[in-house]
Amino acid sequence: MEATKNNRFVITLVSMAGLGLALVSVLLGWEFWMPPLFILGAAALWIMHIAEKPDTATREICCFIYTLVLVLFHGVHETSFQDIAIVMIIAFIIFTLMGRMYMLNILLVEYLILGVIQLFLASVAGTLSWDTLAVSRLILHLLSVCCAYMACSRLIMGKVEEREISKEKDDRIEAYDADMEDFLTNISHELRTPVNVVNGMSDLLIKKNAGDEIFSIRDAGIRLSYQIEDIQDFTETKRNNVILEQEDYMSTSLINDVVTSFRRHEEEADLELIVDMDPNVPSVMYGDIKKLHKIFRHLLENAIKFTKTGGIYINMHTEETSNGINLCIEVTDTGIGMSLEDMEKISDGMYQANKTRTRSSGGIGLGLSIVYGLAHSMEGFVKIESEKGIGTTVRVTIPQKIIDGRRCLELSDSFTGVVLFHVRSDKYSVPRVRDFYRSVAVNIATNIGVPLYPAETVKEIDNLREKQDVRYIFMGEEEYGENSEYFDELSKGDITVVVSARQGFKPNSGSAVMVMPKPLYAYPVVKILNEGKDAENIELAGSLFKPSFDGVNALIVDDEPMNLVVASGLFRDYGMVIETASSGREAIEKYKNGDYDIIFMDHMMPEMDGVETMKRIRAEAAGRSEDIAIVALTANAVSGAKEMFLEEGFDGFIAKPINIADFERVVNRVLTEKKHLKMGGRL
Repeated sequence: MEATKNNRFVITLVSMAGLGLALVSVLLGWEFWMPPLFILGAAALWIMHIAEKPDTATREICCFIYTLVLVLFHGVHETSFQDIAIVMIIAFIIFTLMGRMYMLNILLVEYLILGVIQLFLASVAGTLSWDTLAVSRLILHLLSVCCAYMACSRLIMGKVEEREISKEKDDRIEAYDADMEDFLTNISHELRTPVNVVNGMSDLLIKKNAGDEIFSIRDAGIRLSYQIEDIQDFTETKRNNVILEQEDYMSTSLINDVVTSFRRHEEEADLELIVDMDPNVPSVMYGDIKKLHKIFRHLLENAIKFTKTGGIYINMHTEETSNGINLCIEVTDTGIGMSLEDMEKISDGMYQANKTRTRSSGGIGLGLSIVYGLAHSMEGFVKIESEKGIGTTVRVTIPQKIIDGRRCLELSDSFTGVVLFHVRSDKYSVPRVRDFYRSVAVNIATNIGVPLYPAETVKEIDNLREKQDVRYIFMGEEEYGENSEYFDELSKGDITVVVSARQGFKPNSGSAVMVMPKPLYAYPVVKILNEGKDAENIELAGSLFKPSFDGVNALIVDDEPMNLVVASGLFRDYGMVIETASSGREAIEKYKNGDYDIIFMDHMMPEMDGVETMKRIRAEAAGRSEDIAIVALTANAVSGAKEMFLEEGFDGFIAKPINIADFERVVNRVLTEKKHLKMGGRL
């Protein structure tokens, strides 16, 4: 920016000099054809500057050549003998702004040449006298030009030294930042192994009913693993080194992640979560679902962290574009809000509203910065609207491609009747929560085509039953508790009564009331409307399905003994027959003497790493005409690691700490492709 201003200023001065010289040339009767050239030259300089073409260095040279021509034209005339020194000093000052030493040197040489020319012209014309006054003036002019040259040279050299010092300082800062980011990345990588052990052993102990304390250990491990992941994501976004891992995904799986995340916080946060998913969202899209999960998680956790009362409203919808659609995620809370200054700090780096690190606002302060970085890496953008004491809305918009354009939620053709929404409007201490629920109801009624009526009291329900064919009644657990016998009786007839309640809620004994676990969202509502009282597992499709890998022979390779214990315990729970190897060489020997359907391979191992081991096993398998499935199971989970392992020849990639959903998905796909599985079991 500063260089552009300097160039503009220099062009302005040079243009003024050119126009002034054109006027002088006309007044003194010099060559008549030169003034138009000076004017055209100045216009050309401005055109190049405005168009920013050619490059800056070339434009500077053009401006300098134009100045040399002006000085030369002025200096070769006899009447300019006394003026040439002043003109040259002005030229020195002007081009000092350019910071190019060679320009001053050329101007000095031009001055000396013009001085010789002037002396020659004066001698020929007989106007030169070598008296004391003339000689003193000549010496004064020469000394003035030399002093100006030396002063301008010193200024340029000072600027050069200053730039070098500044560059050296910037390089040191960048090197320090890079070293710190490398340190954080390495630390996060090294911590993954012990965290994997803690999380895995906790899961194994939970299955053995070792006590409620194990849940606390497991939750602490999950929290630590997320913070390690945050450090890694933050360093990658700061370096613009985020690599996308795009694939087809079901849009409803995003909501499943939100619901699962919130339920981990239910006991800590006495808040209402309302999820409003537009039924018109395409059922299958193409994008990086893992990074979308991270964005959702950070937005949700940030909202919970700074909201003490009221609730959190999540809205997910899409907007059509020329290249596909924009996925729009909005998270609104009724929390403490942010000032304009706070919002400006968010995209600059680490921001944390409460730096006292209290329990209510813990964490490492990277959430919104990571959201910004991940959204920008996917060519999206983030917008924040907030007001102190009122709440905050964060909108994330990210382009996605449509794979299956059918709506994610559809009402079956067999649906009949009317739906009642029984919620007391006065039960919420924060009025905005009531508005959130109303938005969900309106969205379902409008976009799915459900005839829905609000009913705040039992009397209103009875009135609507007399006038309408009421088939469904949805309510909260408070409303049910106030008139449980009434609703129990209704549930035994043709009306499906549904209570949205927290985990652990149970209706009265003998009641036919259905329980829909909080938070409220559209999928279970639509499932109940489609299936009525026959609806089972009213959660997102697939979220409760556990695949079976009975009889699958697996070899786990890892140099860390505890990792082998954890992985073996987790995988045996799926019916796998497990063997282990503690090194690459041992894995190769076991493969030569064994019969395995799949191998889980660690990456960082001494003597022989996982990639080399995998390639040697592949070579051995080729000699036996076998197609063995090999999956990378590693703590090396930086952005782009998955692509690297797949390019090396692995069939799949699972990061540590092991995410059960990732494990199930990857193993099911890999074994199916290798034809080791059919309908969930061995062929």
